[in-house]
Amino acid sequence: MEHHFDAAILDVVVPARAPFSATLKAGQVLRIIDLEGQQAVDALFYNAADPGERYSAQDTLAAQARAGGRYDLSTGSVLRSNEGRAMATIIADTCGFHDTSAGACSCESNTVRFGHATRFMHACRENFLTELAKYGMDKRDLVSNVNFFMNVPIRPDGELTVDDGVSAPGGYVELRAEMDLLVLISNCPQVNNPCNGFRPTPIRCVVWEP
Repeated sequence: MEHHFDAAILDVVVPARAPFSATLKAGQVLRIIDLEGQQAVDALFYNAADPGERYSAQDTLAAQARAGGRYDLSTGSVLRSNEGRAMATIIADTCGFHDTSAGACSCESNTVRFGHATRFMHACRENFLTELAKYGMDKRDLVSNVNFFMNVPIRPDGELTVDDGVSAPGGYVELRAEMDLLVLISNCPQVNNPCNGFRPTPIRCVVWEP
């Protein structure tokens, strides 16, 4: 989908490692741009009118599987809530696949996976908690997330692996809001696995009217 950036109603560069959030009205389109390439972008979604309804990876993948779809997300994928309703649809995608199984990095998972020296490294969970607090929510409201641009192949034995990202500089994914939507983003700060090429970089978030 072609857009003119000067017609955007929101255009923000999110620094490396930083959180971001925005509210979309139903029908509005969000483009997330991987400015320098190979940067994972973690995202959470909530019904803006009732945050008790929020993104569910399980409902999303179960509905996609019933339709004969894959375990990852790409153009045509419908992000569904814990009530089974459509929250957003991926309408354009230059990457080809996005993960919704591996979850978000945290100080705790850093410690388990990479050793105690990484315990106090910044992580997506902390970014999400910072943004959730702005909307009166806390860690009880953390749910499964989408990892845009993150390459997580599943091995034949079922093990998830985080591999080198494949998104090119300027690559993007576009989502159309199917309801009034609160979107929380963590521009992933992880430096212990290759999801960010070991060098977190900025992203750009642009919103257009339909």
